[in-house]
Amino acid sequence: MSSGCLRTPLFDRHVALGARIVPFAGYEMPVQYDSVIAESKAVREAVGMFDVSHMARLWLRGERALGFLEWMTANDVSKLADGKGQYSLLPNERGGTVDDIIVYRISPNAFRMVVNAANHTKDVEWLQAHNDRGVEIEDETDRTAMIAVQGPKALATLAALSDQPERFSTSALFDVLDARIAGVDCFAPRSGYTGEEGCELVCAAEDAGRLWDALLQAGVKPCGLGARDVLRVEAGLPLYGHELADDLSPIAAGLGWVISKTKEFLGCEPIRRAREEGTPTKLQGLRMAGRRLPTVGAKVFVQGREVGEVSSGVFSPTLDCGIAFAFVDASIPLDTPCEVELRGKREPATIVSKRFLRKRG
Repeated sequence: MSSGCLRTPLFDRHVALGARIVPFAGYEMPVQYDSVIAESKAVREAVGMFDVSHMARLWLRGERALGFLEWMTANDVSKLADGKGQYSLLPNERGGTVDDIIVYRISPNAFRMVVNAANHTKDVEWLQAHNDRGVEIEDETDRTAMIAVQGPKALATLAALSDQPERFSTSALFDVLDARIAGVDCFAPRSGYTGEEGCELVCAAEDAGRLWDALLQAGVKPCGLGARDVLRVEAGLPLYGHELADDLSPIAAGLGWVISKTKEFLGCEPIRRAREEGTPTKLQGLRMAGRRLPTVGAKVFVQGREVGEVSSGVFSPTLDCGIAFAFVDASIPLDTPCEVELRGKREPATIVSKRFLRKRG
């Protein structure tokens, strides 16, 4: 293991549970405890938890914070009420994507932002470089931890451990549920990266072990990065560096729904052109005819013609076959038979919707 890797406040818990540890985004992270299939099924059928403390957590404060975020992000921050959040993007001037993010409005002059671990430094520097409005940008990542609790039984499990159980049954996606869970004060938004119901619990770093242990005792299965990747592909959720990039339009990735059609923001003109004119390729799903795992970079063919390339691929235990995201020729309709070239052999597949599973939250 690289001595340069960071560790989350829960690292010792992962080691004690026998997790396989790998370097990821500058951290030593658990890729799996049991098996990727067992962990994926636990989240789909009951409840699992992920240490996502490697993801960066920021505060943005000040009288001009709202205006700053309106300019810097693609979604309509002005539509948020206190205690509400939204999925969004940090676009660049060229109409590409610096990162995909979540923004939460805490009060009219205070917002929280969660960004990808691999883009932590880049995002903070990007925000600071464009901060001409005197907005206070505070990085609280090192002082906090974040645990994602996901699955059809997630909210009931959290309610049973909470001092405000009723809030978990009445909340909607991206609602902020500040609560004490297992005696630990948590910023607890209804969010996640699995397509299931759940919350991402942010607490003080020194309280993370106590919270993790309480969840473990309540029957929540610990899950690693491997299962998280399977679950997000099944749910049709993009990953920066695969489906999003600085030189790739988010319109091609199918994220037009998260981009404002009315406000002015950084990079809005090239994004609007891409929306109006279309893009040469479009992100679609691939469903393999068998259990072969599609690999990143694998070429996609239709009637012998190369039409695209795989950006993410996993074996789906829910569907019992290989599935993938691929950027393919935008003119090709869904349900088109295709082939994916794996190790010199073309394997049969079908171009389908990238939302393989339509789940709750």
